[in-house]
Amino acid sequence: SVSMFLNTLTPKFYVALTGTSSLISGLILIFEWWYFRKYGTSFIEQVSVSHLRPLLGGVDTSAASTASAVGGDADSNRQSVSECKVWRNPLNLFRGAEYNRYTWVTGREPLTYYDMNLSAQDHQTFFTCDTDHLRPADAIMQKAWRERNPQARISAAHEALELNECATAYILLAEEEATTIVEAEKLFKQALKAGEGCYRRSQQLQHHGAQYEAQHRRDTNVLVYIKRRLAMCARKLGRTREAVKMMRDLMKEFPLLSMFNIHENLLEALLELQAYADVQAVLAKYD
Repeated sequence: SVSMFLNTLTPKFYVALTGTSSLISGLILIFEWWYFRKYGTSFIEQVSVSHLRPLLGGVDTSAASTASAVGGDADSNRQSVSECKVWRNPLNLFRGAEYNRYTWVTGREPLTYYDMNLSAQDHQTFFTCDTDHLRPADAIMQKAWRERNPQARISAAHEALELNECATAYILLAEEEATTIVEAEKLFKQALKAGEGCYRRSQQLQHHGAQYEAQHRRDTNVLVYIKRRLAMCARKLGRTREAVKMMRDLMKEFPLLSMFNIHENLLEALLELQAYADVQAVLAKYD
């Protein structure tokens, strides 16, 4: 029956088949181009990675520990995630001092809508918790991290600082309002002073209930983020050896907080110093 079917097909069928497949392929290509321009990623790749690969059993076990693993067993916090090519690059540069500088020079936006969504999700995960409504400055910052307008976020940060020395408000200003790395470092040093005070207070109360534990986890994230950014500032200002020491100390103090990818900043600094043996050691540990 298959042979009879193939024998009855005429050349017109193959022409029509080729034309139809070309038309469908063209429509898919146009949609992919539009989706990539808007979201910065491929729709087909995203669907295949997120939905099809897990169904086919292509799931890797990631040993990346989250902030909830502080003081606990790292093995209990392993989670399965799909392999994905998209990397969280928006947090690797300073938005005000570096990304905006690119915009001023070229007139182009370096971050896509997808990038902005990724960094917004990270900010809300790292810098907010369920008890923020109990502290007026933190309640303002919780809304600020969700704002899409940069000026609205900056205004909210200044409003929070009028109420209290808020570490996350200094972080936002250092990331978005500061136009140079020197200004950013100055603001991060102020954030460090406020963040260390919050961390010490919440550390003493962390075992008094779930809300205190969540608060301590958030304060830990804030402190680690500030110290990492200060190390990045030191490297960008030419103090590379100081930056390496700061990163190593931070990784020793908080060994389970690998979600901030501090080792990547350390690798960049070590490569700049041409310390290739140390680079190899770091790669062996975090591969």
